[in-house]
Amino acid sequence: MTTAKPLRADARRNREALLAKAREIFEAGDFDLRFDDFARLAGVGVGTLYRHFPTREALAEAVYREEVATLCAHARDLRATLPPDEALAAFLRGFVSHLHAHQGLARTLATLMATRSGALAEGSEALAQAIGELLAAAAEDGTIRDDVGVGPVMMALHGISAAYDRPGGPADADGVISLVLDGLRHRPPSPA
Repeated sequence: MTTAKPLRADARRNREALLAKAREIFEAGDFDLRFDDFARLAGVGVGTLYRHFPTREALAEAVYREEVATLCAHARDLRATLPPDEALAAFLRGFVSHLHAHQGLARTLATLMATRSGALAEGSEALAQAIGELLAAAAEDGTIRDDVGVGPVMMALHGISAAYDRPGGPADADGVISLVLDGLRHRPPSPA
């Protein structure tokens, strides 16, 4: 397996400018923008755009990968700074807050990446690993049950993401997270 050559500083700045502008445009849900306009709005040349991102979908994929990396880094930070059960709760509630803050971005990325299941699968796998580590730490700590895997938690998050746009979605999303957390809490056996 070969690794990509590190980008020169100017190329890295140009790539980051394109990603930042794309995130902003995708957040606004601007589907009518010509692909070449991303370069102009980011302050780079069209050749630079195509060198880094040959298609709109490739640009959307890169933005998506950054979003997933940000969420996974947040999970690691929480694990390092909070007790395990609090880290899990903070991450799940933070996921809902992130979704709320970036509704337009989530919708746009879902639309643009509908046919790029490989990137979506990789992102889902990375999130599942981050959540699995939070669950394992809390189970090892004895604060949550050890018989619930990452699958049901991921399913709840996918359900929240799919239903978030409906009326009452944000409030209901927090309620679903509360149900998930309550269901995960370790309970001593009831007396016979």
